[in-house]
Amino acid sequence: MDNQRNIIIAVVLTALILFGWDYGVKQVYPNANKPKPVAAAPAAPEAAAPGKPTREGGLTNSADIALEARDLKSALATGGRIPVDAPGLAGSINLTGALVDDLTTKRHTASVEKNSGPARIFSPAGTPAQHFAQFGWVGEGVALPNAATVWTAPAGAKLTPATPVSIAWTNPTGQTFTIRFAIDQDYMITATQSVVNRGGAPVTVRPFALVNRTDKTASLDSFNVHSGPIGAFDGSANFGTNYEDVREAGTIANPGKTNWVGFTDVYWLSALIPDKVQATSDFRSLGGSIFRSDLLYRSVAIAPGQQLTRTTRLFAGAKESAVLDRYEESGIARFGLAIDWGWFRWFEKPIFMLLTALFHTVGNFGVAIILLTLIVRGIMFPVAQRQFASMAAMRAIQPKMKAIQDRYKDDKQKQQQEIMALYKQEGVNPLAGCLPIFLQIPIFFALYKVLILAIEMRHQPFVLWIKDLSAPDPLHILNLFGLLPFTPPSFLAIGVLALLLGITMYFQFKLNPAAMDPIQQQMFAIMPWVMMFVMAPFAAGLLIYWITSNILTIAQQKYLYSKHPQLKAQASKDAVVTARSTK
Repeated sequence: MDNQRNIIIAVVLTALILFGWDYGVKQVYPNANKPKPVAAAPAAPEAAAPGKPTREGGLTNSADIALEARDLKSALATGGRIPVDAPGLAGSINLTGALVDDLTTKRHTASVEKNSGPARIFSPAGTPAQHFAQFGWVGEGVALPNAATVWTAPAGAKLTPATPVSIAWTNPTGQTFTIRFAIDQDYMITATQSVVNRGGAPVTVRPFALVNRTDKTASLDSFNVHSGPIGAFDGSANFGTNYEDVREAGTIANPGKTNWVGFTDVYWLSALIPDKVQATSDFRSLGGSIFRSDLLYRSVAIAPGQQLTRTTRLFAGAKESAVLDRYEESGIARFGLAIDWGWFRWFEKPIFMLLTALFHTVGNFGVAIILLTLIVRGIMFPVAQRQFASMAAMRAIQPKMKAIQDRYKDDKQKQQQEIMALYKQEGVNPLAGCLPIFLQIPIFFALYKVLILAIEMRHQPFVLWIKDLSAPDPLHILNLFGLLPFTPPSFLAIGVLALLLGITMYFQFKLNPAAMDPIQQQMFAIMPWVMMFVMAPFAAGLLIYWITSNILTIAQQKYLYSKHPQLKAQASKDAVVTARSTK
């Protein structure tokens, strides 16, 4: 009767895990198993509801996607732009307003399809994916350039790493404003703002820089990966502000000295870095899903014949770990933490570096993950040997344990006390067999963070249908691998990799000695299939790691059984006894 009750409880708890996990996954990986929307012209775009953020970000509403394509074509065809062509970035700078509003990255595609074109970082104001930077001045009693100002640039100017570009504008009272743009090999644009006062009286101006963007394109802000306003202040990275905080407050002033400030998505970053002069910053909600990050220098009075210069760097591009680390080494405090590694970055970054080193060696991230698993299992092999020695010791005291259980079957507390005393007397640690599992947990978590954070893993294929190791297995058994026109809910979206995970875990558990407790036997029997459902929505790379680990564990167990024949014999005997007891 007790066993039946426990089985019912186990089934109920399993159902709660499956349905609860489905809900949780939808919050962390919304639309993970749904294809990206296509650019189709809607009947009534003004009535279209905003799409729910995805893990990677970008426009999700088909009306917005169609409108973005149309508006981009129109905005970029008007002329009055300085072309940008660098190894990391391409695009243009709008001479009207001196807006850096058209940037794409040359190193990353928009989607997993190789012909999908470059990933877009910045889009002009007024487009659905609005995201741009501006450099200017505020002040009183002096005519200043604004968003409608048309700046002058040299004929044929083109911004490249070898050819910086200066633009200029002079007001009626004799103040000349210039912005000199320079770009490096990666994603950094340097803007040097200068004011020369050729008038007859002093003027007071305050240089500023800003990043303006919509949250329509924001990636999902979850408990383990931050998306939204970001910055480093007084040498400490801050992930504590999200879009909703700014929307509710209107304006949030950042405390202390601003090292850098801007907005982050899971893979992309737009950030302003001030020069050595003290600067303040804030985040603002402008309404209509538009947000702004401001960087402001102190007001300065410029006497006639004098000049004021301020230099601000703009990072606009992919959060490539090596690139961010190089910028940090050059003096940008905590810039490498724009990737939200979390508390365990000391462990995650070595896993990332090892994985990327393996990738550069073999040229395939899936193979690199398999090699990483081999390395991990090789390092843990001595631990596994000690685990089997502990299992042998446990088998040796099984008769004594059975006698204690029979003697104190009506007194569970006394039974546990005597068993613990027996463990101590025989020098046996019953938890030793769990050590390899506990040691793998931080490695598994580190790989999980690497796969969802590192843009180096984005759109990396393995073999056959696995085109993106950072995304879930796209093929589902229940819809016959896409032949049937429906998408199963995430807790039923079992793919080939999830099925292989369940099968390999089943055979791994079969090789383990049978548990004495019938309830434990039942739980171990259903655990592989529960994990199959739980892990199905995770990144394909994680499942490849776990499947490989299971296969290696099975091979390892078979080898160690050959070295400990008494364990193999006892395991076979236990299996027979277990089979009889469950009939």
